[in-house]
Amino acid sequence: MVLDSRIRVFLLIGNRLLRQALSSILRKTSDTFVAGESAASSNLAALTAPLEVGVILADSVITFPSDFHVVNEARRLCPNIKIVMIGMELNESTFLTAVQSGVSGYLLNDASAAELIGAIRAVARGEAICPPLLCSALFRLVAQRESSIPSAQRMGLRLTRRQQELVPMIARGLTNKEIASHLNLSEQTIKNHVHRILRRVGANGRFEVVERMAQESQSASQAPLPA
Repeated sequence: MVLDSRIRVFLLIGNRLLRQALSSILRKTSDTFVAGESAASSNLAALTAPLEVGVILADSVITFPSDFHVVNEARRLCPNIKIVMIGMELNESTFLTAVQSGVSGYLLNDASAAELIGAIRAVARGEAICPPLLCSALFRLVAQRESSIPSAQRMGLRLTRRQQELVPMIARGLTNKEIASHLNLSEQTIKNHVHRILRRVGANGRFEVVERMAQESQSASQAPLPA
């Protein structure tokens, strides 16, 4: 029996014409196989799990309105699955939120068919793909992480000790499940803590928490010493 070594791709694309076009492109490629398609993200795990999907191809219409909840849920249920987002805007904040949600590939709305195929192959090999124009944002994020950690201490009046403990882990890009494992807590407990951190800091996403911490740290370091 010869095993099928093709990359099994699931199309999570809201626009029917785009979905059909992508399906046609992938079916003509010898090393990819369209395992399934959907126009909606509901019951994604139930759709993809039996199909042994390796890569989910998702468009911005599906993922962005829900703040990448689809990405988080897919990675939680299928840790080995790779996600490539297509049709995205050249927006650093959106890109970094996608990366921290677990996206492995990020393609802009002017990406070619060749770039799409290349991205699917790359993430299937365990690599990551993003536009060169956004690479610098990743470097800045890494540089901000160290400076963001001590700022959690300066926000002690707004965050509990446990929440302060979570901030460095959020800055490292750990998922709720990974944080729960580190702290020997339930994933739901971590999820509740993260929700409270977002609310107390006034942030809309995990990356924004890190960004605000870094900004506060920088402001504190630049403040004049008392006379």
